Amino acid sequence: MSRRVIPIDGEKPKFSWEKTKEALRIFQFIKPYRFHFFGGMILLGLSSVVFMIFPYLAGEMTDVATGKTKLGLTLDQIALVLLGILVFQGVVSYFRVILFAHVSEKGMADVRRALYQKLISLPVHFFEKNRVGELTSRMTTDVNNLQTVFSITLAEFFRQILILIVGIIYLLFTTPTLSYIMLGTFPVIVVGAMFFGRYIRNKSRERQKTLADTNTIVDESLQNIQTVKSFTNEPYEFQRYSVAIGKVVKVALKLASYRAIFSTFIIIILFGGIFFILWFGASLVANGKMTIGELVAFIAYTAIIGGAIGGLGSFYTQILTAIGGTERIREILSEESETQIDQIDQLEKRFNGNIVFDQVGFSYPSRKDLPIFEDLSLQIKAGEKIALVGQSGAGKSTIASLLLRLYQVQSGDITIDGKSIYAFPISGYRSQFGLVPQEVLLFGGTIRENIRYGKPEATEEEIIQASERSHCMEFIRQFPEGFDTLVGERGVKLSGGQRQRIAIARAILKDPAILILDEATSALDAESEAIVQSALDALMANRTSVIIAHRLATIKKVDCIFVIDNGRIIEQGNHEELSGRENGAYSSLAKLQFELN
Repeated sequence: MSRRVIPIDGEKPKFSWEKTKEALRIFQFIKPYRFHFFGGMILLGLSSVVFMIFPYLAGEMTDVATGKTKLGLTLDQIALVLLGILVFQGVVSYFRVILFAHVSEKGMADVRRALYQKLISLPVHFFEKNRVGELTSRMTTDVNNLQTVFSITLAEFFRQILILIVGIIYLLFTTPTLSYIMLGTFPVIVVGAMFFGRYIRNKSRERQKTLADTNTIVDESLQNIQTVKSFTNEPYEFQRYSVAIGKVVKVALKLASYRAIFSTFIIIILFGGIFFILWFGASLVANGKMTIGELVAFIAYTAIIGGAIGGLGSFYTQILTAIGGTERIREILSEESETQIDQIDQLEKRFNGNIVFDQVGFSYPSRKDLPIFEDLSLQIKAGEKIALVGQSGAGKSTIASLLLRLYQVQSGDITIDGKSIYAFPISGYRSQFGLVPQEVLLFGGTIRENIRYGKPEATEEEIIQASERSHCMEFIRQFPEGFDTLVGERGVKLSGGQRQRIAIARAILKDPAILILDEATSALDAESEAIVQSALDALMANRTSVIIAHRLATIKKVDCIFVIDNGRIIEQGNHEELSGRENGAYSSLAKLQFELN
């Protein structure tokens, strides 16, 4: 499986023809809307060519006013022609914008769907290597840039090219002498623009990165606001943010200096060239070699061509940036999924729950040099309730993660009912499990929606029954909106104990073959713990249950306790057996906890 880290730090993409060719594969997302795209391009070309008639008619109006018309039209007739062209341009522009909007909105909606489908189906280790907040932010920025390209930038880029070509051809045929002078100044402007543009882009990128650093500080401090306030670190966080903002200002001022120099260059070269052409053109008019209307048309065409050249650089940069963004998008899309959203497999038979860890060796993908297990073996019989105890970092939660197939073992095997867990379709396999985690993070909807998450097709009666068995009804009835109460982002409007009971209700609703309880009662007070523990006892009846516990009082009744230390099982047995062993690890833990209580 691919282990690549998605670049998210705003680095300048390095482009080559091969990479550009690869990037153009993003056009597959607009392929279903290709007729809209080509229709928009045809209208764009048509409106651009028609637009180029304006400068010519403006010059003709000047000649009519001086009595030197070539077309034989009156001012009123020319005005009517211009009005007709304006109406035509307006209609064409309307349909062009609609067609490109159809392409960009629907195409980028497909990109977002594909990205989310890919992300939601990627394995856990992918998110350990990529910070979710930055990944989401980068994805949003890249897709927005791509959408801008398809809706505006690409069309405008081709428009400027067409205007440039048509304008130069017209001027070369009508006023060749002035055209040669004008074309002589363009290489200087283009080279200068490329030279300064490189530095401006680099500084712009540096400014974006430093600004992103300030946003990261804000995000981290506000998400951990309770920690900040409990340590009275408001001055420290403010100082950290102030330093970061200072870096932004420093880079921004450097960027401004480059832009100022570039502006000075443009004013001197571009406007200097224009004034020279005006002087030379006026001389031709004075000598009778050119009419005033031709000079006006030439100046208008020159201004349009200059604007097109200036726009090309900007649009080209935006297109390159978007192409760089497609590389990050394609990196994500090329990752190997562990599940297929459009193919959720269901197992024909419910697990009995005979679980065997057979000489399992495992280390986390991000820490391959630190083995968690080297030769772990344990057996859980169907219907048994077992507990995993030990110090933090001993490997208890890792066993649950391996059982859920969040990671794959490097050696040995894990079997259920005599069959390797890797032989089952992963979605069907996980559907046999229920999990009540230690830290319950709810979705920002209603209580009903969060409970129904365990079984999306559950009826109202089933939800109420699960809520009764998990003792959720005790607090749900106290809310005016009942099941329609909004829990807030990550469930912040509910207490830790209430969130945990909702998680238990989910598991009850799902009715899994195998249940995993990760400190499921740790957030409850003594009275609530006793109530919920009775609900858990009923839930664990007649199903295999794996309990991760630090508080030994909650596992006195389990069938077997596995004591884990540094990735090894050092003791196993029930509470009475292990408590009776002198100087045993479990006995020492039990004495310490029960004496403290």
